[in-house]
Amino acid sequence: MLTRTDHQIERNSPTPRLVLRGGVLLGAAVLVCALAGWPRRAGAADAAPTPTADFVSREIRDMSRRLEAATGESDMLRLQLDRANAVQEFSTKYRIPADLSAAIYDIALSEGLDPKMAFQLVKVESDFSQRARSPMNAIGLTQIRLPTARVYEPGVTEKQLFDRDLNLRLGFRYMRDLVKQFDGNVQHALLAYNRGPTTVANILAQGGDPRNGYSRKVLKGDPRIANVPVTVN
Repeated sequence: MLTRTDHQIERNSPTPRLVLRGGVLLGAAVLVCALAGWPRRAGAADAAPTPTADFVSREIRDMSRRLEAATGESDMLRLQLDRANAVQEFSTKYRIPADLSAAIYDIALSEGLDPKMAFQLVKVESDFSQRARSPMNAIGLTQIRLPTARVYEPGVTEKQLFDRDLNLRLGFRYMRDLVKQFDGNVQHALLAYNRGPTTVANILAQGGDPRNGYSRKVLKGDPRIANVPVTVN
C-alpha cells in the first residue's frame, strides 16, 4: 500500500513524463517496424492494406507533437521550480514576505535587470518599506521621485507611487535606462540613480570621480552584479 509520502513522490517524480516520451518513441518504433513488414505480408489473404504516404505522415506528425509537448512541459516545470527556489532564497536572505520577494524578482526580470541588483537596490533605498519617503520626496520601495516617474508614466500621482508593483516597475525601468545612458557601466548608473544623471555626467566629463560610496553599498551584496549585463531595449 502506498503511503501519502509515496503518492507525493509519485506526483513529483519525472517518471510520467519519461513514460510519455518512451511511449511516443515506442510508438514510432512500432510504426516503422510495421511499415517494414507490410510489403512481406502483401501476398497474404488476410493482410492489412498498405498504409498511404499521407497516413504515415500524419502519424509521424502526431508523434512529433506529443514528444514536443512532453519536452515543453518538462522545461516549463524546470523554469517554475527555478523561480520558486530563487524567490524563497531572496525571501529568506532579506527576511521579507514571499509575495514581495516574488514581485521584485518578476518585475526585475521583466524590466531587464539582474534580480540580485534589484533586491540590493530596494534594500539600500528603502529597506523594503513600501511606505518609505525621503526628505527629498523620493517615494516607495525604489525611492523614485515624482518628476522621474512621470517620464515613464505621465500623470502618475504621489499616492499611486506608493503602489508596490508600479513603484518597482518605474524604479527598475529608470535604473535600466541609466545603465544604457552610461554605456553599460553599472557603477556609474547606480551613482546616477543616487546623485542624478546630470551631476554624474558632468563630474565624469571634467575627469572627476563621482563615487560617494553609494554604488559600493549596493554592490556589497554581490560584487559580481557590476559585471552582469543589463538588458536594454
